[in-house]
Amino acid sequence: MSAGAAGPNKGFAYALGAFAIWGLVMPVYMKVLDVVPPLEILAHRVLWAIPCAALILWWQGGLGRVWRHFREWRTLALAALTATIISINWGVYIYAIVTDRTVEAALGYYINPLVNVLLGAIVLGERPNRPQSFALGLAVIAVLILTVRAGGLPWISLTLAFSFGTYGLLRKMVPVGATEGFFLEVMILAPPALAIIFALAGENHFFTSASVAALLVGTGPITAIPLILFAAGARLLHYSTIGILQYVAPTLIFLTAVFIFGEPFNAWQFVAFGFIWAALAIYTWALVQKGREARRRLRPQGV
Repeated sequence: MSAGAAGPNKGFAYALGAFAIWGLVMPVYMKVLDVVPPLEILAHRVLWAIPCAALILWWQGGLGRVWRHFREWRTLALAALTATIISINWGVYIYAIVTDRTVEAALGYYINPLVNVLLGAIVLGERPNRPQSFALGLAVIAVLILTVRAGGLPWISLTLAFSFGTYGLLRKMVPVGATEGFFLEVMILAPPALAIIFALAGENHFFTSASVAALLVGTGPITAIPLILFAAGARLLHYSTIGILQYVAPTLIFLTAVFIFGEPFNAWQFVAFGFIWAALAIYTWALVQKGREARRRLRPQGV
């Protein structure tokens, strides 16, 4: 293997590891914890992510610098907003897993890239190209099918897609690195998380058994580790490659839901997912073409 290929190969392994944890390990882990209420799981996830984030910052040499951001009110305000949005995303995801609605969670993360295009058009004025617009139209059809058949909007899918899309959009405005930003967010979320734990009083599941306590503590590392892997992979890969790999997580969530959890998947859901898969195929094709054109423009011209 050449030295030049080692970087992308390592990046691919890092990114694939992150998406595998998000798509397979995370839902199975949360399903094992389904004896604990989603809100309590969320509170522990926040609290135990703090030492993990601090350890990562220390390893990166940034722990001493991160504290200055707590004196920057604009940064804190933006971080509080992104923290609130990502906590909603985490909470709804946990709720979907423990209430046997994992298929809806998978749909939400499939829709997410298309929501990013929509938010870019609405908020940033980024006009979607023709393939992107067509893909968005197919996604709207899928949502309409599910809405009509279920008698209401697929709120879990839409909340996950729009909360994560909004989080990504706002996160770009927070002037701190990925790990520092994550540390800020979980520190901001710590007081409400502690309030939830104390409010549970005698109903706190942390003290019911050693195995449950260990699993709740483990929600910290399982939150932080894929973020590290993803950040490492993103630095070594083209944006278009990351864009394609992001479908690994919802695909694994979907397969886990149907084949491990045994959740029902009816004909109308299959039709709706078919529209989403077609939309993502078009979106991915457009993304690859855009990446090729960008690399072609950067390539030195022959004489």
